[in-house]
Amino acid sequence: MSTNASVDAALARESARLVERFHGVFSPQTVERCVFEAYLELERTARVRTHLLPLAGHAAAQRLEAMAEAAGAPPVVTVPRVLFMCAYNAGRSQLAAALAERHGAGRVAVASAGSHPASVLDPHVVAVLAEAGIPADGAFPKPLTDGALQAADVIVTMGCGDACPVLPGKRYLDWDLPDPAGASLATVRAIRDDIDVRVRQLIDELTAGEQR
Repeated sequence: MSTNASVDAALARESARLVERFHGVFSPQTVERCVFEAYLELERTARVRTHLLPLAGHAAAQRLEAMAEAAGAPPVVTVPRVLFMCAYNAGRSQLAAALAERHGAGRVAVASAGSHPASVLDPHVVAVLAEAGIPADGAFPKPLTDGALQAADVIVTMGCGDACPVLPGKRYLDWDLPDPAGASLATVRAIRDDIDVRVRQLIDELTAGEQR
């Protein structure tokens, strides 16, 4: 346990949520250990100190999903899993993830991450999402973790170059898109619209076999 009672209480809540989610797959003790180890790792390595607790829960869930899959357990997530990556997880990958959540409507599982996450989202990205009726409240840049990579079926990279690890057996797509950082609102709006088309096409492809 940590030396901070409020942190311990928050980690216990994250653990309880995941114990229920992974019931019958992992013991409560395994889940709790995974959550606490994820928090310690983030506390030691994160460049941005905010959001460590929800990030720990998120990272632990991804790690547990990968562990379950490696052990041959029935998948916890039964829809295609897409990870959107860019350098700072403040612009392109956030736009893609938000639009994929909107258009996927539960037919895909969506995550985003950055190789060098920023502290906050680009304000123009927040603005153009709001224009599309997608609130960015609560969204924040997230670091890339091994669990996120392992859990993904499709990894979409956008400008992170050599910082994006390549794992065998994963499908990679590289979307050549301009960086919204420092761009005008009109330019970021055009980037959003470009990503919107690509996201719709990807979701249609990944869910083509569904009954309609």
